[in-house]
Amino acid sequence: PKCRAAGRLDYDSEGLLLLTDDGRLQQQIANPKHKLWKTYWVQVEGAAPAAAIEQLKNGVKLNDGPTLPARVAMMEAPVKLWSRQPPVRERKNIPTSWLELSIREGRNRQIRRMTAHVGLPTLRLIRARIGSWELGELSPGQSQASSVHMPRIRP
Repeated sequence: PKCRAAGRLDYDSEGLLLLTDDGRLQQQIANPKHKLWKTYWVQVEGAAPAAAIEQLKNGVKLNDGPTLPARVAMMEAPVKLWSRQPPVRERKNIPTSWLELSIREGRNRQIRRMTAHVGLPTLRLIRARIGSWELGELSPGQSQASSVHMPRIRP
């Protein structure tokens, strides 16, 4: 059977990518009409003010229309984070913040555009979860096989 990616990651993004040979499952995971939550760890430039987080939680208006409300929380930098090549550009006099941000959509570069809209440019974007599947302890290039038979994914 042919494996397909259930969703995609932008070139500059990292993290969890699900592969499946079950076309129906792939469609349920990737299709926006199922509104499956995807969770990202987002390193942004600057200290994230409460007002910016509230804007993200309520949804922001992008050029291609308003986003659905997001789940957003401040977080500590991930403990077991691999180094990134090329490294993220950081400026010594400008702090960075980490957000855990979950969305139910998948527009092109959506999280990067959302954080930029509230004045917090994304420096690093790592997908940590898709629905109930988690990145866990996996490192870049590692994989983990599992058998999952799901009749239907519910939002």
